[in-house]
Amino acid sequence: MRNFYLALGFLLGSSFTCGEKLFGDIVHFEDKTLGANSFYNGNTGITNSDGWVSGGAKFNNNYDTSFGGFWDGWSYSNVNNTTTAGFLNQYAAYTGTGLGGSGNYAVAFQSFPQSYIDLPSDMRAQSAWFTNTTYAALSMLNGDSFAKKFGGASGNDADFFKLTIRGYDDLATSGNLTGTKDFYLADYRFDNNALDYVVSTWQEVDLSGLGNAKSIGFSLTSSDNGGFGMNTPAFFAMDNLSLTAVPEPTSVVLVCAVMGLGVSIRFRRRG
Repeated sequence: MRNFYLALGFLLGSSFTCGEKLFGDIVHFEDKTLGANSFYNGNTGITNSDGWVSGGAKFNNNYDTSFGGFWDGWSYSNVNNTTTAGFLNQYAAYTGTGLGGSGNYAVAFQSFPQSYIDLPSDMRAQSAWFTNTTYAALSMLNGDSFAKKFGGASGNDADFFKLTIRGYDDLATSGNLTGTKDFYLADYRFDNNALDYVVSTWQEVDLSGLGNAKSIGFSLTSSDNGGFGMNTPAFFAMDNLSLTAVPEPTSVVLVCAVMGLGVSIRFRRRG
């Protein structure tokens, strides 16, 4: 009992609060500072592969100053251009905003072999919201100089654009696979062409099946491929990565219960 009260005293002196902040959090990228209609792609004026952090999660990013500068991995953005086709508009989500009209969201350009996120040491992924970028969506809907129009001239081509999400039990997608989740950013494989779609809204994807993954890898595949690999632009957008504490700290759960009981008792006495 004495040890419990010592633990209680320690936790009550800490900065935690009982509730969502204790047992989970949402990485929503609003802690990243951006000007209006802008983005960050890792360009600090030098070649680097430092990545960046939001909400305690680390997002891989590589920026190379060669050939005028190029990047892969993750950027963050609030670009709202939903109409301009092509590579110069690679940082815009096709929704025009983050989830619920919020400002910032993340954009991934597929790294080799995959873009990834290192999760905070005491947190695991529960869900996240995904959509297409304007660049990828307009390419699939209309075709461009590199990629075909999905469905083809007849509309009957069984095209698809698939995001595969993998969990790993160590950082930087190393260690053992803990689970896999597929999400179709476009799917034209239906017998009824009226069911074909290119995702144009934020869609929530359950990631709890990734288990106790310490890192999450993201890779893209498409039905449209050529001699140099995938023709469909290898981009997608993500917002509101929901995390939960694993394992939930039993002692803290007990403390919260005791605190709640104490509040109840005080209210009863005052009543």
